[in-house]
Amino acid sequence: MSYSTQQIRNVALAGHPGAGKTILFEALLHAGGALTTAGTIERGTTVSDFDPIEKDRGHSIDAAIASIDHAPAGQPPVHVNLIDTPGYPDFRGPTLSALTAVETVAIVVDADTGIGHGTRRMMEYSGARRLCRLIVVNKIDHPGAKLGELLDELRRAFGPEVLPLNLPAEGGKRVADCFRQSSGTSDLGPVSDWHQKIIDQVVEINETVMDHYLDLGEGGLSGQELHDAFEQCMREGHLVPVCFVSARSGAGVMELLDVFERLLPHPGEANPPPFVKGQGDGATPLEATPDPDAHVIADVFKISNDPFVGKLGVFRVYQGTVRRDSQLFVDDGKKPFKVAHLFKLRGKDHVEIAQAIPGDIAAVAKVEELHFDAVLHDSHDEDQIHLAPMEFPRPMFGLAVTAAHKGQEQKLANALHKLAEEDPAFVVEHNMELNETVLRGLSDLHLRVMLDRLKEKYGVEVSTRPPRIAYRETISGKAEGHHRHKKQTGGAGQFGEVFLRVEPLQRGAGFEFTDEVKGGTIPGQFIPAVEKGVRQVLASGAVAGYPLQDVRVTVFDGKFHPVDSKEVAFVTAGKKAFLDAIAKARPQVLEPIVDLEVAAPEQHMGDISGGLASKRARINGTGSARGGEIVVKAQVPLSELEGYAAELKSVTAGRGRYALDFSHYEPVPPQVQQRLVDAWRPRHEED
Repeated sequence: MSYSTQQIRNVALAGHPGAGKTILFEALLHAGGALTTAGTIERGTTVSDFDPIEKDRGHSIDAAIASIDHAPAGQPPVHVNLIDTPGYPDFRGPTLSALTAVETVAIVVDADTGIGHGTRRMMEYSGARRLCRLIVVNKIDHPGAKLGELLDELRRAFGPEVLPLNLPAEGGKRVADCFRQSSGTSDLGPVSDWHQKIIDQVVEINETVMDHYLDLGEGGLSGQELHDAFEQCMREGHLVPVCFVSARSGAGVMELLDVFERLLPHPGEANPPPFVKGQGDGATPLEATPDPDAHVIADVFKISNDPFVGKLGVFRVYQGTVRRDSQLFVDDGKKPFKVAHLFKLRGKDHVEIAQAIPGDIAAVAKVEELHFDAVLHDSHDEDQIHLAPMEFPRPMFGLAVTAAHKGQEQKLANALHKLAEEDPAFVVEHNMELNETVLRGLSDLHLRVMLDRLKEKYGVEVSTRPPRIAYRETISGKAEGHHRHKKQTGGAGQFGEVFLRVEPLQRGAGFEFTDEVKGGTIPGQFIPAVEKGVRQVLASGAVAGYPLQDVRVTVFDGKFHPVDSKEVAFVTAGKKAFLDAIAKARPQVLEPIVDLEVAAPEQHMGDISGGLASKRARINGTGSARGGEIVVKAQVPLSELEGYAAELKSVTAGRGRYALDFSHYEPVPPQVQQRLVDAWRPRHEED
């Protein structure tokens, strides 16, 4: 099928775990004719959960893409790119990556359990990215689902702009349109009540449409006027439509696809992507126009490494047309690569295509230079262009790993590099001082899945040590440090002397290095060496072996020798002077504090609160949820949550669940700091 940018719709399905995104993904592909039979999670036959680990665990771990070519009745055909994203917060990296490639996020809500932590998070993330948002209430045919109460909860939680486009009817066996239809009945009362609310909400955003509506009534509005006003409402956050479906039975699925096709914005209508040209403070906003004849601008939002296909880079085209045999640059690279093969994705399958136009999603294989968030372009006029980065959760859980079998060290390093390419929230660090490789992820589950992938996908087994918390170090006062490095070995010697000052910065500010040397007491060519020595301490820590942050270092004096002064001497002097200053500046160890949200049956409230109190938690509030559940919100040191999943399962008979997000760093209690300091055995360089 050939199509234009105006016929493309890009939609990501997101939301809380268990809401039914994957089954809805299958149902939409089936409704649009892309599948003859919808797959099931139980049989492991879904298009999106094709990874063996996903099949084994029964939930999504990575984002999956497929498209629908479908023509609504009496309308031109539409090409819908659908992305199914993981619901578990442990795998939020692929989910947030997918949000950079779409105009609309359809946030799926379970009719039984209602608003979850993932629902709120996805509403926040997509709102911050200025994406159009649509809420899809799934499982409407489940007995006992209180859909009227849920709609009220959604409006209380996310505002009066949350309004239904359709309503459940006949006990959830079908849905009744309340946008185009002004009469009829539903399980939530007369259609007319909601019809008037949503029409009023839509027309008030556009002055011309409002005037026509007041003069001529609803019947005087053209279909195009309503569409334009509807699209403007979604783009400006003035409307968050709600659609009701049952992905299992199919109720409302075709109607949802119809909403995608008729009402959602195409790539030329939505808020423009946040591109900038240049670096740092000199960067200026750049508007990519969906012109197929302009220079190419595309953004790589997903990388996958297949042992058979090789590296696959999935990208969204924002401007220009990518054709087979095109020559494209990666970021500011000087040498282009040739697009030998261009693909559309359908889960694990790759369908070769001739071109990808503005707004479309496509992939290229076997281009090693590709990486997540790379910008592809076909002219050096587009050098230094970047898409504003998505804010990813901080990977807080650590695990030290070594190859289980000798001779596999390089194979392990290569495999970890490939896994880190695929997930922006998975980080591989190498601690030079301890000579260990540390994996960092969003949870124990996240790290366990990565270890499973290491074994299943790359054939690498590892030995692990207990998780290491991502502590940090800082200082709480000002101080000066000094060190003279002098070494004579019979020939040319080494000499360098450094005086420096340290002071704390605001939490989260990072590191600043300032040169205030006057009179050439340290020649300018040696200042970078001093900074190098300081940065060695930043990486390895000074009191407990953890990276140092939120500190300003000012070099203000020193001495050199015209013959013996060398770079290595000032590296050592800078390092030792920095350590001297830190020891006098009241050093502190910082620990990560997380926002914890626990949901469980109400009768377990006492056990949960008591357990959290024993973990140095600050409980910020409690609330009631649907089905007799309570929700406890607290801030807790991450170090106190080791084994919490098993503990919560035990006290709630398996009915409790929790989610956490990084909040901030704060100093550990003195007794904890002393324990961490005593446990650290730094290896100091000998003079």
